[in-house]
Amino acid sequence: MADKWLISIIGPTAIGKTSLAIKLAQHFGTEIISADSRQFFKEMSIGTAVPSKEELAAAKHHFIQNISIFDPYSVGDFEREAISLLQKLFSINDIVIMVGGSGLYIDAVTKGLDKFPEIDPAIRTRLNELLKVVGISALQKQLSDLDPEYYQKVDIDNPHRLIRALEICIGAGKPFSSFLDQEKDPREFKTLSLGIDADRKIIYDRINQRVDLMVKAGLLEEVKSLEPYKSLNALQTVGYRELFKYFEGDWTLDFAISEIKKNSRRFAKRQLTWFKKNEETIWVNYQEDIKDIVEKINQKITS
Repeated sequence: MADKWLISIIGPTAIGKTSLAIKLAQHFGTEIISADSRQFFKEMSIGTAVPSKEELAAAKHHFIQNISIFDPYSVGDFEREAISLLQKLFSINDIVIMVGGSGLYIDAVTKGLDKFPEIDPAIRTRLNELLKVVGISALQKQLSDLDPEYYQKVDIDNPHRLIRALEICIGAGKPFSSFLDQEKDPREFKTLSLGIDADRKIIYDRINQRVDLMVKAGLLEEVKSLEPYKSLNALQTVGYRELFKYFEGDWTLDFAISEIKKNSRRFAKRQLTWFKKNEETIWVNYQEDIKDIVEKINQKITS
């Protein structure tokens, strides 16, 4: 598949990745793979900004609300399923679009995953119990001690990522970071990384506006319906975690919403830090004309 191209659209949350992905899919007559790990879950729609029915109808999407919050699902599962799907899509298309803000999931498809040793499941059980009893700060402190290098890179507000790193540190007796960036199996397709960016103030304004729209669209009702399952890994995420605090009576609604906005802005900053590491990414402004973007893509894939 040497002449096959995966166009990976990246950028911070609320920047307009879905809209651009649809326009490009329509232009190239192809389909879209979602690499947004929050949008995999059937029960989570408003708080994860799942594409609307109109958007889903405008271009065929894959990996949107395809599993349940109760299903075990890892980045390794996604890599395996996405690569299998790409083989099928590339049999009928020279170009496939991938879009999402989950850097780890994007890298899993474009570069492959690092390989880790088998770990005793009891270690994860103990770490989950520590999270439940003491809270996320205990996990953050432990990872900072055991692997300060990875601590500087990881989303320290994501307990799933913290537990994954810690179980490797503890079970293997070596830092999680020591297993990263090993040589991986080469991909049979080429990847063009297309990033969308804007001034930070614009990004933050768009995030704040999106949160307000989510609340109007029924975010509180969605989160309330999921409150019985708030301990699940899938729900340890921005937009849900904060409102669980509200429903528990710990926070006022106004404060919970302000925390969603703040944590979303922090998430966008971490996304950009991750994505900027790829020096080959072609960056475009969020308002750039689609014709100019297509021209840049064509120049790259035909050069």
